[in-house]
Amino acid sequence: MTSRRILAGAAAIGALGVAGWIGISAAMATGGAGILPYDVPEAVGRGAQIYQENCAACHGAQLEGQANWRERGADGLMPAPPHDRTGHTWHHADTLLFRITKYGSEAVIGNGYRSAMIGFGDVLSDADILDVLAYIKSTWPDEVIGIHDQINEDAARQ
Repeated sequence: MTSRRILAGAAAIGALGVAGWIGISAAMATGGAGILPYDVPEAVGRGAQIYQENCAACHGAQLEGQANWRERGADGLMPAPPHDRTGHTWHHADTLLFRITKYGSEAVIGNGYRSAMIGFGDVLSDADILDVLAYIKSTWPDEVIGIHDQINEDAARQ
């Protein structure tokens, strides 16, 4: 990890305690490739533990998601997608992933969208959420990480 990315990630985590979403947006603007400390072993280790405690019940212990995750269930809701390379998590910028995890899919997508994905903002700290997302990203192949970094850079320019 470059020192620029370490500083951007540290700034993002520090800013979260002070300015929440504004801190993440600012870090994205300066960080370019994203705000997830996916190559910081301590963050990834914490994220793996938090993931198992809070996310694995729906998204799978091995990030595999639920069966038939592309098809609505009988309840009209989409099953939990995988977070490994076979899913679509890596198609989204860090800021969107953070917002979905913190506030829930319904709140972020809006327009009457229904989802079983709750917001974890009352359960996990912003740093916890970043660590979980860092753990997820750390499991992707280098090619997928490269594509995701480009998605983050594109998002930072918008």
